[in-house]
Amino acid sequence: MKFRITTLALALTLAACSKSPAPSTREGAPDNAVRMALPEGETLPGVPDSTSQPAWAAAPDGMSARYGNPGEQPLVSIACRTGVLVVTRHAYAPVGAQALFALVGDEGIMRLPVDATAIPGQRGYLWQGTLTADDARAKVLGGAYTGTLPGAGMIKVSAGGAARDVISRCRTTAPTTAPEPVAPARVVD
Repeated sequence: MKFRITTLALALTLAACSKSPAPSTREGAPDNAVRMALPEGETLPGVPDSTSQPAWAAAPDGMSARYGNPGEQPLVSIACRTGVLVVTRHAYAPVGAQALFALVGDEGIMRLPVDATAIPGQRGYLWQGTLTADDARAKVLGGAYTGTLPGAGMIKVSAGGAARDVISRCRTTAPTTAPEPVAPARVVD
């Protein structure tokens, strides 16, 4: 009888030792969560593909262009609004912030004043500034440049035909004449 109890105790001890420990659960994770392996060659969502290079892409109407990796949020965009170029650096901006977007490129140097702006369809605020299309400094936007913005870091942008096309089209949409100033009314005593 003693032999059976000893054998049973030994068997239970061995069974307890061979059992794998329960996997630890992450705090806040569901109790029934299951880890899955990604298929070979597939990248994680939101992680840029190492083979893709950022490039300029024009909108169908030719009045705006975006610079970034295909299928992702742009890094920089340029749009034309009746002779005015709207430059957006797609990076988080604190509410009410103002800064200078410093652009240094082959075509010159420009410091563009930008403000934290709410963009329709975007969460939060992004950096945005304006510049008249006939401003000589606008040619910096069509060439290769390095842009620096406080809190958004540095970005290297390659030259792009789409950006140059937006700038040249925008110059043609600019108002050609300024309105006549109105003379003050004469006061007769």
